[in-house]
Amino acid sequence: MFKKILIANRGEIACRVIKTARKMGITTVAIYSDADKQALHVAMADEAVHIGPPPANQSYIVIDKVMEAIRSSGAQAVHPGYGFLSENAKFAQALEAAGVAFVGPPVGAIEKMGDKITSKKIAQEAGVSTVPGYMGLIEDADEAVKISGEIGYPVMIKASAGGGGKGMRIAWNDEEAREGFQSSKNEAANSFGDDRIFIEKFVTQPRHIEIQVLCDAHGNGIYLGERECSIQRRNQKVVEEAPSPFLDEATRKAMGEQAVALAQAVGYTSAGTVEFIVDGNKDFFFLEMNTRLQVEHPVTELITGVDLVEQMIRVAAGEKLSITQADVTLTGWAIENRLYAEDPYRNFLPSIGRLTRYRPPAEVAAGPLLDNDKWQGDAAAGAVAVRNDTGVFEGGEISMYYDPMIAKLCTWAPTRGEAIEAMRVALDSFEVEGIGHNLPFLSAVMDHPKFVSGDMTTAFIAEEYPDGFDGVTLNDADLRRLAASCAAMHRVAEIRRTRVSGRMDNHERKVGTDWVVTAQGQRFDVTIAADHDGSTVTFEDGSALRVTSGWVPGATLAHVNVDGHTLVLKVGKVSGGFHIRTRGADLKVHVRTPRQAELAEKMPEKLPPDTSKLLLCPMPGLIVKIDVEVGDEVQDGQALCTVEAMKMENILRAERKGVVAKINAGPGDSLAVDDVIIEFE
Repeated sequence: MFKKILIANRGEIACRVIKTARKMGITTVAIYSDADKQALHVAMADEAVHIGPPPANQSYIVIDKVMEAIRSSGAQAVHPGYGFLSENAKFAQALEAAGVAFVGPPVGAIEKMGDKITSKKIAQEAGVSTVPGYMGLIEDADEAVKISGEIGYPVMIKASAGGGGKGMRIAWNDEEAREGFQSSKNEAANSFGDDRIFIEKFVTQPRHIEIQVLCDAHGNGIYLGERECSIQRRNQKVVEEAPSPFLDEATRKAMGEQAVALAQAVGYTSAGTVEFIVDGNKDFFFLEMNTRLQVEHPVTELITGVDLVEQMIRVAAGEKLSITQADVTLTGWAIENRLYAEDPYRNFLPSIGRLTRYRPPAEVAAGPLLDNDKWQGDAAAGAVAVRNDTGVFEGGEISMYYDPMIAKLCTWAPTRGEAIEAMRVALDSFEVEGIGHNLPFLSAVMDHPKFVSGDMTTAFIAEEYPDGFDGVTLNDADLRRLAASCAAMHRVAEIRRTRVSGRMDNHERKVGTDWVVTAQGQRFDVTIAADHDGSTVTFEDGSALRVTSGWVPGATLAHVNVDGHTLVLKVGKVSGGFHIRTRGADLKVHVRTPRQAELAEKMPEKLPPDTSKLLLCPMPGLIVKIDVEVGDEVQDGQALCTVEAMKMENILRAERKGVVAKINAGPGDSLAVDDVIIEFE
């Protein structure tokens, strides 16, 4: 077994690999750029080597710099994680030439399957059903438009070396094909150092289901079930689960056996993933093979009890697989939610800055994978597991140079329904402040009827949130529970305020029993009867709710029981009430005396400033290009400029017809959120 491993990556996956290597008694070496000097993976590793400036194309994907770090540290093996150099055959060749083990597949397998164009050709030759497309190299945007027209719209424009949603666009017409080709080519070059593009037919209404395979160098290969990855935004997975709620055992077996056969046909070793699109008839089509560890691998670990990182290291060290296909059992259900530094209220645009508060829910071990290396055996009824794979910490920075993922929150339970409920509670318990993030959106998905039923496709987000996400509106029952909770909490805070020191002599402040709660545009007149164990909150119609909680003023998280219903509330202070976030809802709840409520209704409403004649930068980023000039008349939907952030190019378009009066920024300028880019007449 290896004595020292270098992890050629950063963030949560580097931390994930370090945990398993530490468990195996292997010394770990981290690499880091200037932006990651204080990063968590650097602190966790036994050693760390600096490799250059923040941009990935000057540090993490520069093979020579990584090889120098390997030589200077004396590492015997390299785990590439995912992204960066994980599917780069030249990197694997450099390691082989240096006599360093690559914790991944052989060079030949990477070349054949890691390249999406080549892998499709091999799959076709092997008789695997594939999606129609053009597998040759595409020279320019004109050729991309011509090919797209021949295939028939809609088409998927994809980076050959791509992954993680980078370098991917869906085009529905010639104009989108032309724009998508250039953006995909640029993103591919920046993220992977390879700007080759291919185009295939975009299959509408598909499910994205992938098979996890594991092969050794002794001819053994197994599959460890599937992962349902249909909840995606911009072709980037957001929610994954295992097993799929759609597959039956016969389809699972057929997909698994085909995936293993395909892997073994190219001499594959290590962990890999064969991705399929599956239609409503359970017909499946080969999409691509990822010759690396997938981001969403934890859900497979949670239902099988197999530590995939450990197996990869053992296979790289020449060991035989210790498990056979007959040993693989899928137990319970696991769900993963990806927490991104993306603001759902700004159309999921990247958000950067300091994590002023980062408090994940407590991790709990249960199910097949207990403490990452022990079998628990049969799933106990009601037992749930919570796992959080992360690479950040409170006080740390979310950088503009890398992927915006903050953490991967996973839950496991004996049934899908229990796993979903555990995830709802875990999301409500996850405290993140300082940046925009997608926690509210994830909570909304977990409560969405389509997701709960398991009847979703890759078009779920586009169909269910066509106009973006603007928060959740609580139903009447949940709103009444929230109103009762906030009334009881406000009473506790008021009592504390009456006990403050330095009061005037002979002056005692009384806390009343009648209150007016306003939330989500509704008013609730309530009366509170408190006792030692809690409060009974009675509404104007005579109905009452019993509220118990251990919340104390100043606590940012409240666990409240309302007539047997558990609420987990993120609590912030606003004048005369609370800023509450729960189940995807973000709202201000005011608790006032009847007289205060009467006066509050007479207060004028503050209106936001008029920005209708301004193009504001929606995220911190770099201007790539400006598509208009002063005096130009622009039409609704016309491209105005391109902003790059988090390795993604975002085209900003005109929301209405107008004339450009002034341009305040140019290519290469770095802008903050809401900086004015263009002014209109």
